[in-house]
Amino acid sequence: MAGLQKILVVLCLVTRAISQDMPYEELLAQIQACPRECNCPQNFPRAVYCDNKGLKSIPKIPPYTWYLYLQNNLIETMPLDALQNATQLRWINLNRNKITSDKVGEGVLGGMKHLAHLYMDDNLLSTVPSPLPVSLEHLRLSRNRISKIPAGVFVGLDKLNLLDLQGNKLMDDGVTEVSLKGLTSLVQINLAKNQLSSMPLGLPPTTTQLFLDGNNIEKIPADYFKSLPKMAFLRLNHNKLGSTGIPKDIFNISSMLDLQLSHNQLTEVPVIPSGLEHLYLDHNKIANVNGSSVCPVSVDSLDDSTNDGVPRLRYLRLDGNEISPPIPRDVVLCFRLLRSIVI
Repeated sequence: MAGLQKILVVLCLVTRAISQDMPYEELLAQIQACPRECNCPQNFPRAVYCDNKGLKSIPKIPPYTWYLYLQNNLIETMPLDALQNATQLRWINLNRNKITSDKVGEGVLGGMKHLAHLYMDDNLLSTVPSPLPVSLEHLRLSRNRISKIPAGVFVGLDKLNLLDLQGNKLMDDGVTEVSLKGLTSLVQINLAKNQLSSMPLGLPPTTTQLFLDGNNIEKIPADYFKSLPKMAFLRLNHNKLGSTGIPKDIFNISSMLDLQLSHNQLTEVPVIPSGLEHLYLDHNKIANVNGSSVCPVSVDSLDDSTNDGVPRLRYLRLDGNEISPPIPRDVVLCFRLLRSIVI
């Protein structure tokens, strides 16, 4: 009876594996190699769950694993042979461990030809790991102790589109054209809560989302966005920006959709681009809003019978300033698509 049950279990697993395009031989090898400290779900045989186990080292991972979860452990090292058996990995989560840069074996990551997602948030890294696999698409290294991005570390990473470095110790000399070279497909970069005092240089023209909250930035160069034609989401909350540090038309970018400048030292509302939909200016030092100076088009030129050519702003936050209601009529006439104003 026990033998029959075992056969039925194997047949069931084989059926599920076939549905995931996993050959029978690979399935058996995967099941047999599952570490005793981990969980290898039968209905998802390419995933290995070793999270929240109190592990101090990486166990031997089954050879046909695609998704590896090692978060919330006490892992301190990644020796060169740590993952040599798992050559098909697509996704590794190592968040919230105790890994230091000097304990990451050189080449332990670079040889993974299929790895697309690498998450190492909340560790003790002091530099970006190198070399990295050329197949990488998402790299998350937030809340470490990173103060250095090795020159050339991103060269050849043509698929990398998301880079998260928030909550580290990066200064201006650590984020340069040299250190960011190679990010030819970058879409989102998060450099919030570092120690930057100026806008980062060397961002590729593909950049769409730039997050710089919680730094010490005081000004934006007049031509900064000329090389960033796709910029759509810009966050500069909790910096030291004053109105004198923001050129008049700096945000006049046709692609800009969401602009966040909360908790700065602005005394004036910057010129609002026509395509902008969300604007956060709360908790600054703004005393008034002048429609004629912030409206990107002439109010007199707008046709009351149609919304053609009307600025697209829908959400505006002005609370925490020195502004007293009501909102001036010319502002309302200009931004007639506004659905919410917080003042």
